[in-house]
Amino acid sequence: MVDILKLDEAGLEEVLSEPSDSLREEIRKEEGDFIVLGAAGKMGPTLAMMLKKAAPKKNVYAVSRFSDPATKERLEKTGIHVIVADLLDKSVYGYLPKAENVYFLAGRKFGATGNQSLTWAMNSYVPTLVARHYRESRIVVFSTGNVYPLVEITSGGATEETPPNPIGEYAQSCLGRERMFEYFSSRYDTPVTIVRLNYANEPRYGIIVDLTLKIGNDEPIDLTMGAVNLIWQRDANDYILRSIRLAHSPPTLLNVTGPGTISVRDLAELIGKILIKKPRIVGKESATCLLSNAAKCFGEFGNPMMDLEKMVFNIVRWVKAGKKILHKPTKYQVRDGKF
Repeated sequence: MVDILKLDEAGLEEVLSEPSDSLREEIRKEEGDFIVLGAAGKMGPTLAMMLKKAAPKKNVYAVSRFSDPATKERLEKTGIHVIVADLLDKSVYGYLPKAENVYFLAGRKFGATGNQSLTWAMNSYVPTLVARHYRESRIVVFSTGNVYPLVEITSGGATEETPPNPIGEYAQSCLGRERMFEYFSSRYDTPVTIVRLNYANEPRYGIIVDLTLKIGNDEPIDLTMGAVNLIWQRDANDYILRSIRLAHSPPTLLNVTGPGTISVRDLAELIGKILIKKPRIVGKESATCLLSNAAKCFGEFGNPMMDLEKMVFNIVRWVKAGKKILHKPTKYQVRDGKF
């Protein structure tokens, strides 16, 4: 990876959207066009860019409300066909292209508390519209590890066989999303992969950004949620795109995250060394945490390319240099499901 401090935001997105050789080879074999629904979120732009790089001769569509015109322009410059649409509006499905391969990234998390009805509409109603409209396609559904219960910190994380037990309405609505795709997959024999992600990181957002800001501002770091899983966003994008080949009816479940259980205490201390500032640690690690086990993913696609220390080093330097961040805290420390 090039020196992070030499990159502007466009250069960073070039790095985050670079496909692996394996992705290029696999996507070339896929038939038909591709569409990314909910392409303007935190991961959508670089995922769509990566897809277009991997399949330059195929049509790649990106659909979102695109409240930020700059995001729309960046995608258009790469040759992606951008469609401005509100997926809550049933009438828009009449003009969405019938792509053979669908990546569903639309959803709502932050602000869920206080506007639960919109959260449920985005996370459970929109999936019914999408699953019905694209019933003849293959679909990769972007979900979350929040559908799992808190597990023992020494457990290695929840596997795809761990029964869901979501805490709070956000996580419940995400399980609703999964159930809607599961229902329509069964009804129409639609091949589906459900990806449960936690937590993607890049220099503009993620747990490492959250902790870097806290340490830099001398804010306390609560250890109650004492461990997490972390993955570089480029690796997460690569896995998610490649998971289209696992689509099946009934749906395939796939945890996407990094290897190992990362101690928040150790992570904070590593960040503190780079910042040359001692973190203010408070509280004590609970016996349980929100953790996922991605062994199935690694068995299918290999280990992530970015290691933890290099990822932390690059992200901390970006934040320390005052470069652009998204100001969207992960709220990883939340244990009651209220986001």
